[in-house]
Amino acid sequence: MTSTAAAPSPTTTTVSSTTDDSLTPERLFSAKHLPVAVGVVALVTLGAFENRATISILPTAARELDGLAWFGPANAASMVTFMVAVAMARRWVDRIGSRAVLLAGLGTFAVAQVVTASAPAMAVFIVGRGISGVAEGLIDVSTLVFAARALPEHLRAKVFATFAAAWILPSLVGPGAAGVAESLVGWRLVFLLPTFLLVPALLLLLPGLRRVSGPPTDGTSTSNSDKPLVPAVGLAGAVALLSVGGPLAFDGGPHRYAGLSSLVMGAVLLVVTIRAALPPGTLTAAHGIPAVVALRTLLVIAFGGIGGYLPLMLDVTHDVGPALAGISLSVTGVFWAGGSAVHSLDAVQSRLDAAGRVRLGLAFIAIGGIGPVLLALDVVGMVPGLTGWALAATGMGLASPSLATEIFTLAPRHEQGQATAASQIGASLGSALTMVGGGALIAARHDSLDGRLFAVLMGIAIAAAVIALTITPRLRVRAL
Repeated sequence: MTSTAAAPSPTTTTVSSTTDDSLTPERLFSAKHLPVAVGVVALVTLGAFENRATISILPTAARELDGLAWFGPANAASMVTFMVAVAMARRWVDRIGSRAVLLAGLGTFAVAQVVTASAPAMAVFIVGRGISGVAEGLIDVSTLVFAARALPEHLRAKVFATFAAAWILPSLVGPGAAGVAESLVGWRLVFLLPTFLLVPALLLLLPGLRRVSGPPTDGTSTSNSDKPLVPAVGLAGAVALLSVGGPLAFDGGPHRYAGLSSLVMGAVLLVVTIRAALPPGTLTAAHGIPAVVALRTLLVIAFGGIGGYLPLMLDVTHDVGPALAGISLSVTGVFWAGGSAVHSLDAVQSRLDAAGRVRLGLAFIAIGGIGPVLLALDVVGMVPGLTGWALAATGMGLASPSLATEIFTLAPRHEQGQATAASQIGASLGSALTMVGGGALIAARHDSLDGRLFAVLMGIAIAAAVIALTITPRLRVRAL
């Protein structure tokens, strides 16, 4: 889950103090907050259907377009553009408000689905995925800031748990629907289906949007929100060069030296831009917001480095179709939601601070990730392998919302859009680098993929979870 301002406008419904919250406790789905809650849940559900259907059908689409060697870039394309879109969204949200940015993101989403569905070749398909990343960046930042502004602080953990719960039905139905659509009509219909859900989702969202108007009115959108887009663009360019360089260098084609050059330029650009694109102190996991961003990046590497390859691994090594390969996505959605529900419990919130919840979640991911590794090596069957993955997904449900809510706790209100964007960029970078590295290995072995390759990729992901465990204490701001 995403993970991701300004002072409230006169029409924004907020609770300004913890004293008032404790005297008049409110429910997320009370009449007062129902328009916001229903709207964001509808939006998250739409995104979840698109995500689950896309991931489950992507291996089939890549083969149909004769582009399996470009599986990595097809995955990374949306992450590359996501980083730039998040940086743009952060500026726009803090200046003009979340509503306009959200509506722009929904329009871009529709365009992306049409382009991808109509792609005649893998190159156009990748362009469509790139447009999808723009939409996702605009929607993610604006949705989280919209929810944070429209809801009192004590309901934030509840709404993030609701976000996770909104993934349950898409995770159960999405992969199967993608498989049925692919078998009856073809994979292109899978990318058009989410556009049919766009109108009802927007209608459910409109009442909540009317309650949160545009730009801040107190002048607190400071020069920090004017940080140039150049670092984010440079970071995205680095990932793009690395993503394209892998297949060119290692797929056995005639463009090896061009691919190697692309990899070298991408690596240099990454080193040059990464410090400027992320909050100061992120690379050393300094206490506070930098540690949140660093942990979010490692968390995505750990979880995405396993889950991102599970459907392809099942399709390649166990010879199952999109519907059965999508079982892993169903497990992800259900148990992620379960972990997020546990995270939102008052007893958990009172007994474990953010660092404790993140630590527990990372431990679950590290231990649970062993199941998919053994499944890739054919040491265990589907049930034990996916049981381990269920534990990892539960851990993600504990850790991800803890980091998402901690951003809003640590950041001043007028910088919440900026802080959320930084967290999103870090997460997208982690996910993109995971796909870039794995994509290069897949390109090199696309004619003879086996379980050992996937076991190596998943082992690296588990190592990232172990590293992240060592820096969780830095979530706490150092006392002055």
